[in-house]
Amino acid sequence: MKTRRNFSPPFFLPLLVALLSFLLFPIPGFSQEYPTKPITIYCGFAAGATTDLTARGLASGLEKVLGSAVVVENKAGGGATVAAGLVASKKPDGYTLGVVSTGVITVRPHLLKLAYDPLKDFTLISQYSLYIGAVTVLKDSPYKDIAEFIAYAKANPGLSYASPGMYTQQHLATELFRQCKGLDFKHVPTKGGAEANTQLLGKHVNFVAGAGQHIQYVKQGVFRMLAVFNTDKRDPNYPDVPTIKEMGCQDAPALGYIVVGPKGMPDAIYKKLSGAIKKVVEGPDFQKLLSHLEIPYAYKDRAQMEKEVLVEYEFYKTFLQKMGAKKEG
Repeated sequence: MKTRRNFSPPFFLPLLVALLSFLLFPIPGFSQEYPTKPITIYCGFAAGATTDLTARGLASGLEKVLGSAVVVENKAGGGATVAAGLVASKKPDGYTLGVVSTGVITVRPHLLKLAYDPLKDFTLISQYSLYIGAVTVLKDSPYKDIAEFIAYAKANPGLSYASPGMYTQQHLATELFRQCKGLDFKHVPTKGGAEANTQLLGKHVNFVAGAGQHIQYVKQGVFRMLAVFNTDKRDPNYPDVPTIKEMGCQDAPALGYIVVGPKGMPDAIYKKLSGAIKKVVEGPDFQKLLSHLEIPYAYKDRAQMEKEVLVEYEFYKTFLQKMGAKKEG
């Protein structure tokens, strides 16, 4: 006769209670509850730059979507590599993000010795716009269009210009334009587009390689755009302003405004973040901000970004070698 084994309820009860507690009341910090504390976004450029303004617009939207405080801290320097390095050094728990340029992955590694591996140390989350630059002068400058500017520059070698930083895409595009037209410029690198604009406003330079924030001054009638770069087409808001490609010059490809996190971010947290970011950047408030800043909406997801940064990394490696750039550090 078989003996039926009889398990007493006390054997199962603790396990059952533990299982139900886990399902109904997840442990603190579990990804389903994320976020449970403030999120920090390191912005790679100075306050007032378009990167800063869009980072703050993103933070405001994320606070509403995620129900948690989102704080933006400006960590300008090194073409956003300072901010990128900080992000790479943090835990991949979703509480530290960066709003930087794709240049921290595709350009700066060929120029600087960095504390991070550009292709391995980040979780790429989203791209929402592109950096489109322009040759920009004060409205009362003696040159009214790019042809007059070129003629003046040839007659007056040594015109100075400010850019958002050494070997930023704006610097590269301006140098390509200079070489193409046989001009002589003096470069004044700064820590971002806002500071570069200040140089022009104070008449410390003759023109600025605009990085986006110059648009507000164009709209106010303080600046005049003479040519646009980092783009294959004219800005529809300024149809009379030519691209440098139209003038037969090589251009530096546009870099993207991107959101990144440290490598190894858990999939559940990544999905919640990427979904929230997409909701914010596609929403009316953020779209209104982009329209006001007159910078294009150009969304890319993780898969697109991971594929394209590899191609751009190799492109810029060759591109910078031809420019004669040397790695520092």
